[in-house]
Amino acid sequence: MHRNQSLFLYMEEHAKDISNEWFDNIEDSDATSVYASKNSHIVKILREQNLDFVLHFNRLFIEEKSQFFKTFDEWIVMIASDPEHMKTPIPNIIREFIRVRDIFLKYVRNFIDENKEKIEQSIVDLWNEMIIKAFDVAIHRFAEEAYKLSNRQLVAQQEMINELSSPVISLKDDRALLPLIGDIDTARAKMILENTLTQCGEKGVKHLYIDLSGVVMIDTMVAHQIFQLLKALDLIGVESTISGIRPEIAQTAVQLGLSFERVTIKSTLANALSTTKI
Repeated sequence: MHRNQSLFLYMEEHAKDISNEWFDNIEDSDATSVYASKNSHIVKILREQNLDFVLHFNRLFIEEKSQFFKTFDEWIVMIASDPEHMKTPIPNIIREFIRVRDIFLKYVRNFIDENKEKIEQSIVDLWNEMIIKAFDVAIHRFAEEAYKLSNRQLVAQQEMINELSSPVISLKDDRALLPLIGDIDTARAKMILENTLTQCGEKGVKHLYIDLSGVVMIDTMVAHQIFQLLKALDLIGVESTISGIRPEIAQTAVQLGLSFERVTIKSTLANALSTTKI
């Protein structure tokens, strides 16, 4: 039986000592790490979080394992989403988990030494096993949640970059410009299609100028996506003028058999704009 009220009360009594010993021995010079912060507000929160961790962990000695790990997991997920911990390198965080574990085990050993005549070795072994397992779970779950949050953040950032890289710029008289620059892969081409249709609808665009002079290369899949954009624009009543088509892009379009019957094509953006007298 891993539960022991006396051990729990002992660890509760020394919770602040454990947390203070951990904080007083932090060695971290990484400017991106929460553990190196000199900001009094961040330091205060960090100390509160660590003490809260110790108090949560102490419940290992009075709760059923399933209940303990359920509430403990909720705490770990909350800390993983903490902005300062999200900016801190994972190795730094794992290092601090291990330091807290070592201090925690030291206080458990102190309790055992003070009560060695009352505690069987099998119970000592069980406590050690449970503590190490719980810390392993904490480290694994924190890394797992941090990875998920980081991935979601990267996806959101990429979506924002894609959206900003395909802006529909309003001109006048219900006309707008879509300047495309840089490499366009299939994912970006799909994003361009969706964003362009949405923005044209929101801005009431009737004629869209699509300039490809800043695009170096387009593969067959991307060329197909751009053609789908032109068809979709036509379906919602938006006329299209394409400018700046490079020879390689034109060749790809011909190979795919793409038709531009309902699209005006100009050699340069200047020609396109001057022809329609914007």
